[in-house]
Amino acid sequence: MSRGWWRNHESIFRTLFLLFLGQVVSFNIATMSFTSSLVATQGVDTPLTLSFFSYLALALVYGSVMLYRRQKLLVPWYWYVLLGFVDVHGNYLVNKAYEFSSITSVAILDCWTIAWVILLTWIFLGTKYSGWQFFGAAICLAGLGLVLLSDAWDGGEGGSKPLLGDTLVIAGTIFFALSNVGEEFCVKKKDRVEVVTMIGLFGMVVSAIEIAILERKILQSVTWSAEIMAAFAGYAASSFMFYTLVPFVLKMSGSTLFNLSLLTSDMWAVVIRIFFYKQKVDWLYFLAFALVVVGIFVYSKTKKDPESIPAIQDADHNLAYRLLDEENSDARNDTAVS
Repeated sequence: MSRGWWRNHESIFRTLFLLFLGQVVSFNIATMSFTSSLVATQGVDTPLTLSFFSYLALALVYGSVMLYRRQKLLVPWYWYVLLGFVDVHGNYLVNKAYEFSSITSVAILDCWTIAWVILLTWIFLGTKYSGWQFFGAAICLAGLGLVLLSDAWDGGEGGSKPLLGDTLVIAGTIFFALSNVGEEFCVKKKDRVEVVTMIGLFGMVVSAIEIAILERKILQSVTWSAEIMAAFAGYAASSFMFYTLVPFVLKMSGSTLFNLSLLTSDMWAVVIRIFFYKQKVDWLYFLAFALVVVGIFVYSKTKKDPESIPAIQDADHNLAYRLLDEENSDARNDTAVS
């Protein structure tokens, strides 16, 4: 009796669990946005240092697992260097944007990553997209354009230089897209622990080098308070959880539910701006969010048979694999979105 009841309700519980995990990821993104903007409002201009501790935590925790396994890298190390480089600079540009723009603008404009990923995978990986998928992406971009329009009209509540902040976010999403596409290529080896470890290791190395060049004097002049240190710790913890949970959510639910879950982080940003910063939110933000939701829905509900592209040969292991359409392939479901 109990087994029959469980089988009848298993899919419901699994869906609820996936929705819960998706919202945990979404909340972590909102927490990262909140803590990063909090550091910026305290006058601490150290975006590289902010993300350094996230990479350090990833390298220590997942690096320990890699050392225990004592296995050779499945992907050449120099690819991970490039992956760490672009991931670091994506985080740098977005975190820097909080000095000039509002948390709401940064959160919504961060969705530009989806558009760049579609473009890059179409050009470089040969992924095939339908006309409806391009139409859905275009609707999303229209919504994001409303954010730029609202910031252009902003009287100052959205930040000191909102258009500069918006430009930094869009530039940062290009790096995030490069990181996502590169991570997609790496996770074809089916070892997410290796990918997360190497992102943490080389992200930490790249950050440390650039901190010594760009932020050393700034760090020396910072008056460290309990609030600033708590913000740094909160960012590191939420970022660590984000990098940890994303592969599991993608594997269990696919990119459709994942992308829909991430949209709620924008609404968390609106709540933070209204209740914590006591700022008014322009009505165009809500219209922009609605357009982004519609665009993602149109894109993700498109039914399309997977189309393969020419196989990519692994010179080291003499293995071939195919890159399939994002919405219908298990390989695509392993893709992480930064």
